[in-house]
Amino acid sequence: MHALLVEDDDRMAQALGTALAQRGHTVRRVGRALDALRHVREAEFVLLDLGLPDLDGLELLRRLRTVCDAPLIVVTARCEERDIVQGLRAGADDYVVKPFRMAELIARIDTVRRRTGAHSGRSAARPDDGTGPAAGPPVRRGDVEVDLAGRTVTVAGGAVRLTRREFDVLAFLAARPDEVHSREEILDRIWGDAFLAASRSLDVHVAGIRAKTGRSGLVRTVRGFGYQLGSPTLPAEQDRPDGQDERDEQDAQR
Repeated sequence: MHALLVEDDDRMAQALGTALAQRGHTVRRVGRALDALRHVREAEFVLLDLGLPDLDGLELLRRLRTVCDAPLIVVTARCEERDIVQGLRAGADDYVVKPFRMAELIARIDTVRRRTGAHSGRSAARPDDGTGPAAGPPVRRGDVEVDLAGRTVTVAGGAVRLTRREFDVLAFLAARPDEVHSREEILDRIWGDAFLAASRSLDVHVAGIRAKTGRSGLVRTVRGFGYQLGSPTLPAEQDRPDGQDERDEQDAQR
């Protein structure tokens, strides 16, 4: 794997570069946003620090996602919930806060690579997920169409751009629309880690699907359990347990 390491701290960059090289990966390290944009197309994986000298890391992340779909993990000292939510919303596949254990970061890299596909930059969904290339015909709910094979979403005939992880969540639900899926099941299938159940990563991505499609009922919350593909025409109030969805929608709009 060829990794792009975007890190302006020399000591941190050396430690990360050494750890990756020991696992047989090649690494290009850059310390500025301009250089990251110049070299990102050659990368099979990206590690991104947000504290760069020439551009805010979140803005760089948004720009990278317009030209590159390679797996990307944010590695940063920013630990505020708003930063984490914005990072995931902007297209990060995972978010790791410094300081961290190197073994944990390497494990997260391996997990993200398994879930997204190391070379294609496309989700490597399990064959029976319904989200792979052999998926069936598009799934329709009201004026929303989810093309599982083409990995596209349209609302009222217009294309909606979701992040890779947002689409993976929606496609997983759409592949078996009549089933209710637990948080643990979704996190295991999409993130490869059911133990993330206590985190807000899944909630953030669900909020993103609702906000970007403009159809709050498209993903139905099953209180205390998980999610199910819903109906875009359902009133939003029927989908919100204990006000959680309102908070998620507010985060998605920040």
